[in-house]
Amino acid sequence: MFPELNNILNSTPETCEQGKAVLLSDKQTDGSFLVHHFLSFYLKGGCKVCFLGLVQSFNHYSLVAQKLGVHLAAAREKGQLVFLEGLRSSLDLILSDRQDSTPQTLSPLQFLISPNASLQCLYDFVCKSLLETSETTWKFPVLIIDDLSVLLSLGVTPVNIMNFIHYCRATICSKFMGNIVTLMHNTEHLEDEENNFVAKSLSHQCHLILEVEGLTTGYCKDIHGQLKMTCRSPSPVKSEKNVTKIFQYKIQEKNVTFFARGTSSAVL
Repeated sequence: MFPELNNILNSTPETCEQGKAVLLSDKQTDGSFLVHHFLSFYLKGGCKVCFLGLVQSFNHYSLVAQKLGVHLAAAREKGQLVFLEGLRSSLDLILSDRQDSTPQTLSPLQFLISPNASLQCLYDFVCKSLLETSETTWKFPVLIIDDLSVLLSLGVTPVNIMNFIHYCRATICSKFMGNIVTLMHNTEHLEDEENNFVAKSLSHQCHLILEVEGLTTGYCKDIHGQLKMTCRSPSPVKSEKNVTKIFQYKIQEKNVTFFARGTSSAVL
């Protein structure tokens, strides 16, 4: 995890809030460093984590986590981390479907071979991973999704995606006071209606929104992008407004540094 990001969020693994939904968004840049931060953050905090890795392999996340001081293989072996490797699971599903039309158990990615299918199997996998356990040593359950945009690319309808998120929030956040962290690409500049619909719907349901965006001026070796943090007020009172802060950041090998806009040594 990145200590400076913890300072910005005013949170530590020992004092993190429960029952929250976090939306990570990136636009014309790579926001995956935020996913790596929250994965290591919750594992160090002693939470039970279900990670839906729909983009990269387990080895990729493991190598990055080692730089952040977390051993994913050890966490998985002791049952703290349940990792769904989407790339490998999808291949296994397609190959098994060709060999046997009536598999004994349904894959979490069963929707890949069932057009317009719901994400019920994926939801069941999440619940079984986080909730159907006798383990009592973990603080609370956490679901991390990297990334939700992939489901749209695979043909899942926006309605089915929002239903999946709704049930996950109701079960994990509301019932068991756990947290959900989701990465979603911002494609407003591409006029992707389905992606924009899901992203906008999620932004109204999440307590914290972290949006990273590349610099409009182009590449700069000292400033890699901009982070916009929005803390949404849970209060229905109109006087309780959302709080938004904007920072710039620079990604280093094992850390990310943040600073107020215009205060980097590169522009002074």
